[in-house]
Amino acid sequence: MRVTGGRLGGRTLKAPRGRATRPTSDRARESLFQILGALDGLRVADLYAGTGALGIEALSRGAAWVTFVEAERAAAKVLRENLAALELGATTQVLVLPVERAAEPLRARAPYDLVLADPPWADAARAMTTLVMLLPALALRAGGRLVVEHAARDALPVPAGFPLVLTDARAWGDTAVSMFSAPTPGKG
Repeated sequence: MRVTGGRLGGRTLKAPRGRATRPTSDRARESLFQILGALDGLRVADLYAGTGALGIEALSRGAAWVTFVEAERAAAKVLRENLAALELGATTQVLVLPVERAAEPLRARAPYDLVLADPPWADAARAMTTLVMLLPALALRAGGRLVVEHAARDALPVPAGFPLVLTDARAWGDTAVSMFSAPTPGKG
């Protein structure tokens, strides 16, 4: 696994052993970040962060800050090792707790411009409910984006009344992403 673009492009990332963490493939990550475009100066939250590959990719491509949230201690240890190896400690925060309990720490670093969420695919419905609960804490800026990774074989279960607008959906092999935007005043 490697960083696919930006100033850290080509650098290797560690991944924990076993099946508890499923890092986003290099191909899917590279394609996603090509779609997202310029990230210069953005504040990012990487939820269900695992190895940190998505947030690290954002930093490599110009993001100013990333808050990582990961509940699994083994994955969080590898995430911290990746950040240290890439000398990214000054522009990051790692929260080792379930995403469901991250509202207050996330609020302390809000607002965010981009939220990347890669929940366990089997828990997509619960993750979407959690994201609805977290949106006020994330204080997503107008025009800010939420990207949710999920299994390509399954439609993402978007709760009724979800306050963000689906703007794009893509799939690469078994991996799919649904991209949402916060409404911009005057544009609904």
